[in-house]
Amino acid sequence: MEDLVELVGAGDVLVLSGAGLSTESGIPDYRGPSGAARPATPMTYQVFTGSADARRRYWARSHLGWRVIARAEPNDGHRAVTGLQRAGLLTGVVTQNVDGLHSSAGSSDVVELHGNLDRVVCLDCGQVSARAELDARLRAVNRAWRARVLVVNPDGDVTLGESDLASFRTVGCADCGGVLKPDVVFFGESVPADRVARCFELVERSKALLVLGSSLTVMSGYRFVLRAARLGIPVGIVNSGPTRGDEKAAVRVDAPLGQVLPALVNRLPLPSHA
Repeated sequence: MEDLVELVGAGDVLVLSGAGLSTESGIPDYRGPSGAARPATPMTYQVFTGSADARRRYWARSHLGWRVIARAEPNDGHRAVTGLQRAGLLTGVVTQNVDGLHSSAGSSDVVELHGNLDRVVCLDCGQVSARAELDARLRAVNRAWRARVLVVNPDGDVTLGESDLASFRTVGCADCGGVLKPDVVFFGESVPADRVARCFELVERSKALLVLGSSLTVMSGYRFVLRAARLGIPVGIVNSGPTRGDEKAAVRVDAPLGQVLPALVNRLPLPSHA
């Protein structure tokens, strides 16, 4: 903890957060403290775009699961990050999460690496709209639809029975009738190049990289740890369980973020408004 206080207290820190930061808000992650994958199969971009049946199954699950995300509130970890930012200790916040909880906690200029479930994009005309608008339209065409949630999965979907999936109706883009997709990066899809470049820029002008609640299993986030290590920028990792980046870390804390981050904030001489 002393090393973490020293690292963050020096300032110019870039935060990179993952799903582990949001688990205390009731949003499950893909990997538990052991680092082993949970039994959930995420939708891939190729399957989603290649099959109308796959899209219907996805939207049926997400129609219910999104409400878990929409009801979630920021936890002490999110609020601690906001406190660090308001104190002027951060160069930026990059999140792999799609729940919007950093912004809800008051953090500004958050780079949402994988997008946000609150938005929907049309794959045909490119129109971006609010998820709440789609939710109202789906409710309207599925007034008699009832489904029993078996399991809540990461990334805002749930597991439903096959009969429930088969009876769900989807809708197209309100402007052109095209295919709608949540404005998030699916597995098998690339993060937009300009977004990646922005993150690399933040790494390069920071004096430290602080990873919060990510196993760094996928290259999407791990590449920023590799860039920091290559540039000699110290990396701190706070996570429950092992991560792919542990060997690159100058500081490693294996503990729940909801405990560590508020304790970190309390140990730093922050302004009262932070």
